[in-house]
Amino acid sequence: MGPGRETLPGVDWGESPKGGRGGNVHMGIPLIYFLIVINRNGVQQRRNSFEDGVSGTTCPIPPGKNFTYILQVKDQIGSFYYFPSLAFHKSAGGFGGIKILSRPRIPVPFPEPAGDFTLLIGDWYQHDHSVLKTLLDRGHRLPFPDGVLINGRGTTTNKASFTVEQGKTYRFRISNVGLQNSLNFRIQGHQMKLVEVEGTHTVQTSYSSIDVHVGQSVSVLVTMDQPAQDYYVVASTRFTRKVLTTTATLHYSNSARPVSGPIPGGPTTQIDWSINQARSIRTNLTASGPRPNPQGSYHYGMINISRTIKLESSAGQVNRRQRYAINGVSFVQADTPLKLADYFNISGVFRVGSIPDIPTGGRNIRLDTSVMGADYRAFVEIVFQNHENIIQSYHIDGYSFWVVGMNGGVWTPASRSEYNLRDAVSRCTTQVYPKSWTAIYMALDNVGMWNVRSEFWARQYLGQQFYLRVYTPVKSVRDEYPIPKNALLCGRAKGKHTRSP
Repeated sequence: MGPGRETLPGVDWGESPKGGRGGNVHMGIPLIYFLIVINRNGVQQRRNSFEDGVSGTTCPIPPGKNFTYILQVKDQIGSFYYFPSLAFHKSAGGFGGIKILSRPRIPVPFPEPAGDFTLLIGDWYQHDHSVLKTLLDRGHRLPFPDGVLINGRGTTTNKASFTVEQGKTYRFRISNVGLQNSLNFRIQGHQMKLVEVEGTHTVQTSYSSIDVHVGQSVSVLVTMDQPAQDYYVVASTRFTRKVLTTTATLHYSNSARPVSGPIPGGPTTQIDWSINQARSIRTNLTASGPRPNPQGSYHYGMINISRTIKLESSAGQVNRRQRYAINGVSFVQADTPLKLADYFNISGVFRVGSIPDIPTGGRNIRLDTSVMGADYRAFVEIVFQNHENIIQSYHIDGYSFWVVGMNGGVWTPASRSEYNLRDAVSRCTTQVYPKSWTAIYMALDNVGMWNVRSEFWARQYLGQQFYLRVYTPVKSVRDEYPIPKNALLCGRAKGKHTRSP
C-alpha cells in the first residue's frame, strides 16, 4: 500500500453526446478479499438512501461477490469521488473520480476546455489499513501520515504527470481523498480559475493556490500560458507542524526542458489566509445548474428557518479507549443497517432522538447508535462548533447545503448578522476552523436515512458521526423509491422480502 498504489479510473456520468435523456448509472464493484461498501461522496442519491453506500444504509458486499449500485444523477452536475466506506478501508485506496456532465443543451459558464484531468490528492500511511484499524481499536490515535499522494503516487521517478499543449486551457478536478489533513494545491507559474465546487458553478476567481479540505472537491481552469517546459504540480499539508509535500509534473507537449527550480511554497499554518479564501468562494448566480434555470434562482436567504441544530465535537475516553463524539454521543454501529431496520420496522436497532439538537454541556461521552429525526421539507440551520485546536471537516450525505457563515469564537444568535444570505456557495462538505464555527442552511428535500460525519476518518470510525432520518408519513414513490430489488439483506433484515414489508 505504498506510493504507486493504483486508484480506480474516473467515471464520466452524464447524458450521451446526442442529448438523450440518459438513465440510471450502473456501477459494479467486484470484491476479492473483504467485506466492502462504496460511497459516492457528494452524489445525492435522490429519494434513494438504500444505495448510499455507508454502513447505516447498505449491507456490505460479501467476499468473492459483486453488487451493482443503481443510481440516478439527472439533478446534479459537477465533480465528486467514490471510496470504500466500511471500517478503515479508505486508507487502502480504491478511490475514483466522478464527473457528472451537464446536458449538451444547457450552457456552461466557460468555454469547453481542451482537456479534463482528475486529481485525487490525500495524505498517505505506509501501514496497511488493518494495522491502522487495530491501532484505533486498541485505543490509540492515528499517527502522523508518512506522505502525500497525487493519484496514488508520491514524489518519485514514477510520479504522476499531465501532458498539455501550450496556449490551451484545461480543467483540473481536484478531490482531497485523504484521512485527516487539509491540503494546499498549486501549479508552478500558473494561475487557477475556480469554476465549480461539488456541483455548484462558482464566481470565477483566480488563485495562485487553493486549500482543499478533507472530503472536498473543486474544479479549476488553468491556461497554459507559460514558456514551453515542465512545471511542478504541488500538494502540501496545511495546519501541521511538519509540512509534507508531494509533486507531480505538468508537461507541455513541446517542452524545452524538464522541471526546474525550487518547489513553489504555499501557506502552512495560516488560518486567516484560509478562512478569507473560503469566504471568497461564491455561487455564480447567472449560471445554470443541472436544469435550464439559473442555479441562483433559489432564494435561500428569504426562507424562514424552522429549526436550529448546533453540533459540537468532543474527544475523550470511554472504557479507557479513545472515542470521539458529536453532542456528547459517540456512534456505535448496529447489527443491521439503520435504513433496512426502518423500512422493515425492526425494533431495537436504533432510537430516533438518541442524539440531541444542541450540546448537553457535559464532558462525558456516551455510546449509542445515534439517529436524529427531521421532517421532510423543513428548512434548517446547522451550526458546527469547534472548541478544539485542530481544523475539522464535516460531510452530509444526500444533500448539498449553503455555507452561510464561518468565524472564530463561539457562535451565538447574533452571529447571524454575519451570514451571506445571497450567494453563499452550495456544497456537501465544509471545514470548521480551530476554535471557530461554521453555519449552514439546508432544505430537507430528500427523504431517507443520511449519514452526517466527520471526514477525519479516525474520528468517524471512533464515533464522530450520526444519521439524520428525514421522514414523511406519506408513503409515495414521489418522495422515496421502493427498496431496490437487488438489495443485499443482512443482520436482522436477512430473510426479509424486498417488496412491501
